[in-house]
Amino acid sequence: MTRPRVRLDLPRAPRRSLLPEYDPEAFGRLSERVARFLGTGRFIVWMTLVIILWVLWNVFAPDNLRFDKYPFIFLTLMLSLQASYAAPLILLAQNRQDDRDRVTHEQDRKQNERSIADTEYLTREIAALRMGLGEVATRDWIRSEFQDLIKEMDERRLFPAERDEGDR
Repeated sequence: MTRPRVRLDLPRAPRRSLLPEYDPEAFGRLSERVARFLGTGRFIVWMTLVIILWVLWNVFAPDNLRFDKYPFIFLTLMLSLQASYAAPLILLAQNRQDDRDRVTHEQDRKQNERSIADTEYLTREIAALRMGLGEVATRDWIRSEFQDLIKEMDERRLFPAERDEGDR
């Protein structure tokens, strides 16, 4: 018995799974919010208040209202449960931040490469313009050339203005 050919140009049909489905992006955003809250002083203050109230209630409340006797086993369990969820959520948030940082660094590197290439191009263009300007006649150069020509013409007496008036 041969298996039917699988078409590679079509996506696979979704499989049924016993695991619950979730949106990884939404879960990642939630983990970042939780990790952001766990890293604040507000969380430390609230956690400290809850623990103090927990201990005070279970020490000073009447025996029938206490829910966690002296060694505070339930408190230890709750703190362990909170820590067991907080650590992976913080790691997930850090991994997402690392991915964003990696993309940002890659974009920065590409931008720096483009800037360096643009700077090198502009440097070559400026050098070419400077070389070209060495061959361009400037106003001062033309003025000095005219002055030299006028002196040379005066020396040769190409402007015999005084003699022409005297001949008349």
